[in-house]
Amino acid sequence: MTVESPEKLAEALEAVGYLADDGIATAGFLAVALGRPLFCEGEPGTGKTSLALGLAEALGMPLIRLQCHEGIDAAQALYEWDFPRQLLHLRALEAAGDGGLDVEAAEQSLYTERFLLSRPLLKALQTAPCVLLVDEIDRADDEFEAFLLQLLDENAVTIPEFGEVRAEHPPLVVLTSNRTREVHDALKRRCLYHWLEHPDLGREVEILRRKIPRLGETLAAQVATAVHRLRAMELLKPPGVAESLDWAQALLALGMSELDAAAAARTLGSVLKYSEDLDRVRAKLDKLLA
Repeated sequence: MTVESPEKLAEALEAVGYLADDGIATAGFLAVALGRPLFCEGEPGTGKTSLALGLAEALGMPLIRLQCHEGIDAAQALYEWDFPRQLLHLRALEAAGDGGLDVEAAEQSLYTERFLLSRPLLKALQTAPCVLLVDEIDRADDEFEAFLLQLLDENAVTIPEFGEVRAEHPPLVVLTSNRTREVHDALKRRCLYHWLEHPDLGREVEILRRKIPRLGETLAAQVATAVHRLRAMELLKPPGVAESLDWAQALLALGMSELDAAAAARTLGSVLKYSEDLDRVRAKLDKLLA
């Protein structure tokens, strides 16, 4: 897993459809070169998750994704034992042994790789090399963060019944956060940090044209410009790049080649997701499209 320079990484990312600016390309390059986790923060829709997907494809590595949520624990993220199969195996041993079952040998046979269900974190340690995406770490709690610290430090985990599992090649770890809460400094210290902004106007137009090849230059520029103006408004949920893409596709589905007030009013639900935001924007459609 080698990359010669940030410029080469940007080219590799562009080849798989992710348009990285200099900051993103440099952060990704350093994460690869230094073998450090990359912690990405930013508003929803700025391309944090897409960066991990792009890195995996550009570097030719499998992506393993852990989607964090409130209440996630080590068992959900790391491993579980396949209890139904263990029970069936034990019954088969009992039937074959005609009552002379060796209890110790039977117990040992239950805790082998055959019955181990690898969840994303364990799978990342077993898969060499790979990109491990820990998505929306800010949704997890303090206890899970502490557990993750040990795994990042050691690239290994000990399963009491099974033994140690150590990564032959440490995964390239990308953590993302929408900053719904502050992640602890202890986790950030172990990572390279990058704050992702929404793309500038020119780059967003390019993203739209790249992702939707049949999108005309005029409509792409109009959608990108309108979305940038929406982000400058005081909205409950400013649109991200995903919403820009949805809006452009909705307009194309309606046969539109240009964005006007009537088309915008009909399709605002593609880009705005709260009724309060819809009402606020509909009252200012003329300024939005001026």
